[in-house]
Amino acid sequence: MNKLLATTLAAAVALSTTTAFAGGPVLIEEEAEVVAEKPASSVGVLPLLLIPIILCVALCGGDDDEGGSSTPPK
Repeated sequence: MNKLLATTLAAAVALSTTTAFAGGPVLIEEEAEVVAEKPASSVGVLPLLLIPIILCVALCGGDDDEGGSSTPPK
């Protein structure tokens, strides 16, 4: 009878210790506030690209000469 009680007690202790640590620690995280993002096209890249192109066209400008040849006349 003593051996039966000892094995039953050992089995109960073994089962209870494995279930006690089964879940691990409980971690509670705080929820962060959700902030709506602006759309990516709010400012846009197009104006940033157009400004240097317009400046180059205005400052570099084409030749206004009406001559057909690029070599000077003799």
